[in-house]
Amino acid sequence: MTTEITHERADDPSAADLSVVADQLVAAARRQGVELTGPGGLLTGLTKQVLETALDVELTEHLGHERNERSGSGNVRNGNSHKTVRTDVGDVRITVPRDRAGSFTPAVVPKHSRRLAGFDDAVLSLYAKGLTTGDIANHLADIYGSEVSRDLVSRVTDAVVEQMQQWQNRPLDAVYPVLLIDAIVLKIRDGQVANRPVYVAMGITVDGERDVLGLWVGPSGGEGAKQWMSMLTELRNRGVADVCIVCCDGLKGLPDAVAATWPLATIQTCVVHLVRNSLRYASKADWSRITTGLKTVYTAATVTTAEARFAEFAQTWRGKYPAMIAMWERSWPEFVPFLDFPPEIRKLIYTTNGIESLNSRFRQAVRRRGHFPTEQAAMKILYLTVRERRPNRSNPTGRINAWKSILNTLAITYGDRLNLN
Repeated sequence: MTTEITHERADDPSAADLSVVADQLVAAARRQGVELTGPGGLLTGLTKQVLETALDVELTEHLGHERNERSGSGNVRNGNSHKTVRTDVGDVRITVPRDRAGSFTPAVVPKHSRRLAGFDDAVLSLYAKGLTTGDIANHLADIYGSEVSRDLVSRVTDAVVEQMQQWQNRPLDAVYPVLLIDAIVLKIRDGQVANRPVYVAMGITVDGERDVLGLWVGPSGGEGAKQWMSMLTELRNRGVADVCIVCCDGLKGLPDAVAATWPLATIQTCVVHLVRNSLRYASKADWSRITTGLKTVYTAATVTTAEARFAEFAQTWRGKYPAMIAMWERSWPEFVPFLDFPPEIRKLIYTTNGIESLNSRFRQAVRRRGHFPTEQAAMKILYLTVRERRPNRSNPTGRINAWKSILNTLAITYGDRLNLN
């Protein structure tokens, strides 16, 4: 730690200056018995001083003259008002200068604002990480040493609803090389608490960026192909004219819904879903042998080899688990497309893991809640989870590794459909 700080100070003179000032302030605070945080603390006092100085500078620029100088416009300083604002270091009581014409609109602490942006950002970040409004209120009270009501936390999070609606209806790209679709089930109250599917669509752009294209809460009763038809149609209406590859689970009727929306799309059933569903038909004692046998099928070098490996697998297990073999035979046309591609593209499309990673974040965010009081409350936290970026962690959205190599292969396969020219 010491080495990093010393190196930073040596390379950045401004950092060194600030470090000296900080050392002096902390030393003075300790001598005088002043706490660093909390009401009356050093950071609170510094924040008050910085905000008031910034407001005074803003007013000087607005008026066009310094304090006690003659005004050319006739508009001059006209006393002060006082208000308390919530900041990252707690409640701070500040003095706000006024002008005679009443035209001063400060940017540092906007009129009628009782919170600085950093406070709202902290609330939204905690909310996206899964804390309830009560948890956040208690946490902020512990940190800042002042009461924060649950109602205030709710108002802060409600402020993103309009932004969420704009995001949900934004125009989309005309072409996506890959589209991943899946659903997660949440408990939402609508008269009574019920399991509701939330449909999630993630696209990979021609630039190799993962982007969540939409989130939709469906009616109770489980995931349905008819509902997916509605969601896919909405994506098309928002500008998605073509998709090259659609990766999805083995939901009955879903391939037909995709084909009706984008007739040229290659439909790839998620291999992980197929393997997982296979184990539902089998005794745990056989799981290891089944997964080993299936691995020889989905890692085959060619479709012909995969067919031979599956024939061997079916001969071994058809007598004991006929329904499992029948499921694979029904899914075969949507299972084999990825075998025509090299390994880097196979990794991209053989599973909906991109969405599974996002769904894992969703589950972390909703675990503490039990159920949501409204559909909007559920959508709000899912939206914030999508937008959250965690430093030094892999994020569900972002750029695909080695994308240029993947794009070259896709361009050879799908040609002008990618609109690269």
